[in-house]
Amino acid sequence: MGKKSCRITLPVVAVVAAICYIYVTSIFVFIDRWFGLWSSPGLMNAVVFTAIAAMCIFNYVVAIFTDPGRVPASFVPDIEDSGSPIQEIKRKGGDLRYCQKCSHYKPPRAHHCRVCKRCVLRMDHHCVWINNCVGHANYKIFFIFVLYAVIACLYSLVLLLGTIVNDSAKDEPQNEGSSQTIYVMSCILLFPLTIALGVLLVWHIYLTLWNKTTIEYYEGVRAMWLAEKGGELYRHPYDLGAFENLTSVLGPNIFSWICPTTGHVGSGLRFPTAFDKLSESTSK
Repeated sequence: MGKKSCRITLPVVAVVAAICYIYVTSIFVFIDRWFGLWSSPGLMNAVVFTAIAAMCIFNYVVAIFTDPGRVPASFVPDIEDSGSPIQEIKRKGGDLRYCQKCSHYKPPRAHHCRVCKRCVLRMDHHCVWINNCVGHANYKIFFIFVLYAVIACLYSLVLLLGTIVNDSAKDEPQNEGSSQTIYVMSCILLFPLTIALGVLLVWHIYLTLWNKTTIEYYEGVRAMWLAEKGGELYRHPYDLGAFENLTSVLGPNIFSWICPTTGHVGSGLRFPTAFDKLSESTSK
């Protein structure tokens, strides 16, 4: 149920086309006109940009085809499990969260996706640009893809601006018309794309530092308002501290943070909470 027959959609084709355009113009226009592609600086920049582009494309493909996390049909929350001190409940009624559409209980942080037509573990959002949900199993891959995409866009922008300045200094009329067309098209694409991806990256860095998903952020805003209204203090239950939050999402090894490794994420059926740390400190 909820299995997609085709991962290739118009937004995915648009992303692939944009990546190809940025790569070709950066290598064969900007680097070539600024340094000379076969010069030492030209080759060095071409190799570095190709490596960044390759990581960007690899992570993009993996994000598309990695299942974000499926709730086992046999999952039933164990309210007597001391290893899972938090059980999420419905806002109305206080019952354990149960998905009527999937006919099973929802683990903590899981939500039903209307597009995928199933529940997704630690769901962040459904992304049309990868035609997939961003959830427990592919969140890090999505994060790394956005990181490399921002680096590639910034790199390409520097190459573009440097080429324009270099052409102006040389005042070369040859191929002026075609070059100007490429420069204008690249500016129209790169500037808004870099800003949009940069904002998206900053947003997910913020979420990662607080160990939140996009859904939990908006739920937390409401919970904070209700807590303040009742004279209480709200704290996100999965906030373990900035460094532990980072390692829980990106992995315990700092050197693997920029690699699409996901062996550390666990089952996605339970997550350590701030209450775990509190109980550990009081028991000592």
